[in-house]
Order: sequence, then C-alpha cells, then structure tokens
Amino acid sequence: MSARVCFLTSADMMKDRPGAREDWIEFELEFGALKRGCEAEGMTLDHRIWDSGFDPSGFDAFMIGTVWDYPPKLAAFLETIETLNTHAPVYNPPHVVRWNIEKRYLADLADAGAPSIPTVWAGAADEPSIRPAFEALDADSLVVKPLVGGGAWRQAVVKRGEALPPAGDLPPGACLIQPFLPSVPEEGEYSFLFFGGRFSHALQKVPKSGDYRVQSIFGAREIVHEPRPGELDQCRAVLDAAAQITGEAGLLYARVDMVRGLDGQLAVMELEIIEPYLYPEQGPDMGAVFAAALKDRL
Repeated sequence: MSARVCFLTSADMMKDRPGAREDWIEFELEFGALKRGCEAEGMTLDHRIWDSGFDPSGFDAFMIGTVWDYPPKLAAFLETIETLNTHAPVYNPPHVVRWNIEKRYLADLADAGAPSIPTVWAGAADEPSIRPAFEALDADSLVVKPLVGGGAWRQAVVKRGEALPPAGDLPPGACLIQPFLPSVPEEGEYSFLFFGGRFSHALQKVPKSGDYRVQSIFGAREIVHEPRPGELDQCRAVLDAAAQITGEAGLLYARVDMVRGLDGQLAVMELEIIEPYLYPEQGPDMGAVFAAALKDRL
C-alpha cells in the first residue's frame, strides 16, 4: 500500500473562500509540485485545512505546509500538531516547530557561531524599548519584528528622530530589533532550499522599488540564484547548528534565508523550518527532491 501524506494548509489559502489571501496561488504551485513528486514515488499527497477538525486517521504522515494564518492562533496550532503527531509523524517534528516558532532561535544560532545580524531583544515594541536600540545598534533606521510571525506581519521600520508607527502596525508583544540593512532594498534576500539535508535550489528575492519587503504579496520578484563558492557551506553550517540544538539532523525541509550584513558578508535572516514557501517555480526538480527525502522517512 502506498503512503498517504497530509499537507496542512490554512483556509485563507483556498482561492474560492471568503477572505482568501492575495497570494493563494502559492499554495497551488507548491502543493502541485509536491503532489507530482510524491506520485512519481508511489505516494499520495492530499491537503487539509489545519484547524478544520478533519479526521486524521488514514494518513501515514503530516507535512506542515502553507498554514499562514497561525500566528494569531498560536496555541491552537501547536496543540493541533502535537495531537496529529500522536496519529502519525509530523514534519518537521513538533519540538522543532516549538524551537523555531519564536525568533529567539536566532540567538541560539548566533551562540552556535552562525553568521548573524546584531539584534536587541525587547519585551514590548514601545518607546522605552525602541529608542535605546538606536544607540545599542549604532543605527539610524531599525526594523522591529514580532517574535512569532511571518510575511512581514506587524513588522515596521522606525527611523531615528521620527514618531513610532501606530501600535497596530507594530509587534503586539515581545519583539526583536535589528538595524535596517541597506542591502535588502538594493539586493534583496537569498533563499536556499534543502530537503533531507540535500540542496535543491536557491533564489534571490528582490523587493519592488521603494520597498524592502521580499514577499511577492508586496510586489517582490524572484530570480533563480546559482550559489556562489562558500554559500552552501554557510547554509550547511546553519543547518548543522540547528541539528545540534534540536537533535534533529537532515530535516525533511529547510529554507535558509540570508542577507548581506553591514560587513558585506551574508548573515542569517531566518531559518525557515515550519511552514516556508518552497518556491517551486525556481526549482523545477523540487518535487522530486522532496519526495525522495519523504520516502526515506516513511
């Protein structure tokens, strides 16, 4: 009997549902590529909305996919994946998700030697927390991000001497503060995709003119990137550090996001190992690489 795998997504990624996200097409592109790869390996991939109360019986594994509405429902999301993991393995595993879901994991990676961006950790995104960060980071522009979130949700740029954005545009609680990197609007961000520890493909995400956000929903574009000498070694060092911290080597999927720091060297912006978009359009063999890694686990 072939393995039956469940790809978890969110209701707002369904194009025909009220409140569908503008980037719903990314679910269809990603799921379609993964499904074709699984079918070629004799496996079945079906999708389910993670918080719909679906019947988990009959699935041999669960993959956390485009579940992009979870930040405001964090407790329910974590409870759901723990419950699913009692029926069949969840990838990536719940304990890895718990480690990666708060951006404090970046401090763990920095402590392990990963090339990192200077960061101030604050209990709230307010005046007393943000103003001292200009001096601490020796920067005139800062980026303030929530500890849990993605897709630039509740993320803001703050400039020295200017009023803070409205509270509703800032992180809702604890946050991290980093210097605004001029390379991001100019050069963008590099993403490197790995499945089971095997490199699949890489891309450069370039923001639209006048913006710094690298998500397609904000007008950014993606370009295939051929890794330069040493870049994959940097990425693997990040993955090795994560393996040492979590005890999980060769994660089913991982996306290492890198940006050029103030020193001109690449540094980790994010290690996406919960629900990253996998950019199938820039990786035509992505489905096959993923399916091979999944089959190894099943």
